[in-house]
Amino acid sequence: MRANKMCAILGNAHECQDLMPLTEKRPLATLPFDCKYRLLDFSLSNIVNANVKSVYMVFNQGLTRSVFDHIGGGREWHLDSIDSKYFIHFYQDFLQRRAEGRPYYEAAIDYLKKSKSKYTVFMGNKMLCNIDLRAVLKIHQQHDSEITVVYKKMPVDQIAYQDIILNIDEHGVVEGQHSYFDDQNDSDIKNLCMNIYIVQTNWLINALEDGQKKGTPVAIQDFLTQCMDKHKTSAYEYTGFLSNIFDIKAYYDANMAMLDSKKFSSLLYSNQKIYTKLKNEVATYYASTSEVHNSQFATGCIVKGKVKNSLFSRSSVVEEGAEVSDSIIMASAVISKNSYISYAILDKHVFVDPGVKIIGTPEKPLVIKKGTHVTSDIYGGEK
Repeated sequence: MRANKMCAILGNAHECQDLMPLTEKRPLATLPFDCKYRLLDFSLSNIVNANVKSVYMVFNQGLTRSVFDHIGGGREWHLDSIDSKYFIHFYQDFLQRRAEGRPYYEAAIDYLKKSKSKYTVFMGNKMLCNIDLRAVLKIHQQHDSEITVVYKKMPVDQIAYQDIILNIDEHGVVEGQHSYFDDQNDSDIKNLCMNIYIVQTNWLINALEDGQKKGTPVAIQDFLTQCMDKHKTSAYEYTGFLSNIFDIKAYYDANMAMLDSKKFSSLLYSNQKIYTKLKNEVATYYASTSEVHNSQFATGCIVKGKVKNSLFSRSSVVEEGAEVSDSIIMASAVISKNSYISYAILDKHVFVDPGVKIIGTPEKPLVIKKGTHVTSDIYGGEK
């Protein structure tokens, strides 16, 4: 066995109510991002780029159709080879086993034992980053800590009330942790826990076996957060691009940041590649009537109108005379003639009638639910 062999656990049970209705029928992990990606692509890519061959994913029951559709056999992330594999487990099974008084971490412990990995990396589902996990592992190997946690210094307006803030001493050791809701420090920059942990696998197995006897939290992310209070934890500072996706505004801003070439390159074209599901489609068609400024398009779109500061997913249509600005348009949307879209997020298969106006604000982008046929003007917070 290689000394640095890792397995991975992706905790996708956490959902943000403030992202509704975008997460009404899909998990946070499969929210579209930057025209052709899903949020899950970043965690999976970070893992396979660290040469991790075994992945255990936890999802909420009833929200996995888009997960299976997107991941398929795992080919794009090289998870379909003989020595690679991935597993999907439902969070509700953990809850049910705990309610029945049975060992609720049993499936996760079984996975860890069979992985035969010396180390385990855990990643949450709402921190969008491109991180070299091998560098984090090196730091973990150099310290005598049970846990290494990744953090980034972030402004308070990019932190959710339930996020974990770390207190770190001058030696890079975590002195304590608390939720942002309970934060007493008036500093404008916080040490935001990115919900990425590296531990020795045998230590984690023993900790989970002991924890379930004591009734520790069912979610492994919450369990590891609690462990930082009881076990020596080293902190690894991440300095790359990070988006914390916790509400509609954060999701909107994260996508819009991709129109900034520096942020786009930092996230998607650093030393590591971000993989996603491939679709072979025709290129986007730009008619002679089209005007496009500072925007991105996936394949298969038809553009005949005016577009600026916007992002379009696959197979969307902008008819002649239509104008779209500062908006996110998901797959297969149709924006008819002479309609006007500004500061909006149009989910998949939205059809906008001719001449209709949809106008939100930078602080409150207007969300149009999947499959909606918009027949009249919508302003501000109206639905």
